[in-house]
Amino acid sequence: MARVTKPTKTQDIQKKRVYTRKRVCRFCQDSNITIDYKNPKLLKYFITERGKIMPRRMTGTCANHQRKLKEAINMARHIALLPFTTLSR
Repeated sequence: MARVTKPTKTQDIQKKRVYTRKRVCRFCQDSNITIDYKNPKLLKYFITERGKIMPRRMTGTCANHQRKLKEAINMARHIALLPFTTLSR
């Protein structure tokens, strides 16, 4: 009879490895894209459905551009180009 063996730990680890691509700042890559509060189409990409600003680790923006994004989003919210939150219920 053939003997059935359990896979070793190294085989399990090799199967579970998932390589994630490092996110690169869109604004550093393409200098033509500018962060502007008058462009809500671009800013909506960095806001969740609830209206919260997405963190750097999710969007991949660098610290400098994340700060500029925050300022632009807040300006657009005060001018009513972007919502502060979604409609309740």
